[in-house]
Amino acid sequence: MKITRCKLNKKTQRKLVEFFIAEVTARTAADLLGIQPNSAALFYRKIRQVIMYHLDQDAIDVFEGQIELDESYFGGVRKGKRGRGAAGKVAVFGMLKRGGKVYVKIFPDTKTATLMPLITRKIAPDSIVYTDSYRSSYNAIDVSDFSHHRINHSEKFVEDKNHINGVENFWNQAKRVLRKYNGIDRNAFILFIKECEFRFNYGSPKQQLKTLLIWTGI
Repeated sequence: MKITRCKLNKKTQRKLVEFFIAEVTARTAADLLGIQPNSAALFYRKIRQVIMYHLDQDAIDVFEGQIELDESYFGGVRKGKRGRGAAGKVAVFGMLKRGGKVYVKIFPDTKTATLMPLITRKIAPDSIVYTDSYRSSYNAIDVSDFSHHRINHSEKFVEDKNHINGVENFWNQAKRVLRKYNGIDRNAFILFIKECEFRFNYGSPKQQLKTLLIWTGI
């Protein structure tokens, strides 16, 4: 999948990709390039669609070794209720291979029956899986083919190799990237969280730009 049928010239398209990598908003990019804000916003959406397409191709890859699992919630804050279960939030489940990539998926909930099919499909048997001790959703891992270690965050955050700092670092990075948007439409949120996955997995801005120029065909 590449960007096609675009009325913007190639020079403008490349500049938009560069601005996207630099986390310049579509509106600001439009002002800098002297184009319509809607044109820049549409092009940014096409970039995110290309990113999600290619990340979906990678989704068949199986993680093995040391894997961290965690969930986070985005948007939909209701006064007086925060964190897990806060009304209107989008539940995102993430898994991170230490020394490798992160993979995220949106789910309607984080119950065992919802998460385990993905966990058993995405993680190779005999892998070492790290989670926090809060969620009963992860109890099924105890009787699976994985070696399961839990960290009790009410007592400590790191105990030798027992921690989920890597995936929590991803959540922090994702929320920093998304914070600059004044709300994200729930139907479009998947594109934005996959953008965060891409930024985390593809290292430096230079590597991200090189990858996106190939993926978009610009």
